[in-house]
Amino acid sequence: MAKNRFTEPRGPSTRQKKVAEMIRRRLSEIFSRGEIHDPDLNRISITVGDVRVSPDLRVATAYVVPLGGEGQDDMLSLLQRNKGEIRRAVCHGLKLKFAPELRFHLDDTFDQLEATQRLMSQDAVRRDVES
Repeated sequence: MAKNRFTEPRGPSTRQKKVAEMIRRRLSEIFSRGEIHDPDLNRISITVGDVRVSPDLRVATAYVVPLGGEGQDDMLSLLQRNKGEIRRAVCHGLKLKFAPELRFHLDDTFDQLEATQRLMSQDAVRRDVES
């Protein structure tokens, strides 16, 4: 019986994970070294929390947050404005067949972590966990 690729949702392939991690590291280097020729963008300390790559490796979505969490809208507009230069800088340091299109989204994992910590610190939840 032939396998239907649409029946079971699968996670990212090993290749997707490797490429995503290479792009995440390269983006972190670019932002920490100030390799983009935009002084407004270089003033912001950007943390790249995660990168996810499409199955065909042509689209990379980076989840970013400014250090301290302030100025998120400004950061996203600056990243959008400099997307082409960032894309060239990313691909300059990597050996990929195609330069992936970069998309930037806010990383809300830190907010979710704080909410989970607040929830776990409540007395009623602590009692349930301990018993």
